[in-house]
Amino acid sequence: QVQLVVSGGDLVQPGGSLRLSCAASGLAFSTSAMSWYRQAPGKDRELVAVISPAGGTTNYANSVSGGRFTISRDNAKNTVYLQMNSLKPEDTAVYYCYAQVVGTLYRYWGQGTQVTVSS
Repeated sequence: QVQLVVSGGDLVQPGGSLRLSCAASGLAFSTSAMSWYRQAPGKDRELVAVISPAGGTTNYANSVSGGRFTISRDNAKNTVYLQMNSLKPEDTAVYYCYAQVVGTLYRYWGQGTQVTVSS
């Protein structure tokens, strides 16, 4: 059974930093593209960042590009991370981890973690 366990959400002041983690089990992690999505109240879920299976390719939403957010992965630990710096109130959302096993139709969601940016 595939599990994606997300952790790291918290309440943080504007300008602060957080690191989210998503630990996978039961998943062909090293052959999965991993993504972070977020959903703010009253808004659609949106893609924040994605990383290729080997970690060599990353892409970011325009709203977090420019170095504020960094996605990374450790295939030895079956874990993907989202480092979030210079957080803004508009980054407040529930953040989700998502796995796509490349070459298959297998897709999995982790549970969300709340990130609140407020003074």
